[in-house]
Amino acid sequence: MSFEDFLVQDARLILLKELAAQTDGSLNDTMLLRVLDAFGHRRSRDWVREQLCELEARGAVKLTEAGSILIASITRIGADHVERRTVIDGVARPSPEE
Repeated sequence: MSFEDFLVQDARLILLKELAAQTDGSLNDTMLLRVLDAFGHRRSRDWVREQLCELEARGAVKLTEAGSILIASITRIGADHVERRTVIDGVARPSPEE
């Protein structure tokens, strides 16, 4: 696995964990961009949207457009990954103590 693959998988895990931490399991792409910035993943909004689309293709999130904003909602598959009940290919695994 390349270092870029490692970074992408880590960012996807951060996105899922942040969605799982929300009361309704949802956040918009602007807020998720800020979350990734806080964890050292300084990427463009388009890059974040690409990762969200990839997570949607894997069944981990559901995406909804609201004007120019993209809203991501975690699915049961995504929550199961965060809770270490299943593994989603292309997403880093959470640490056992998390």
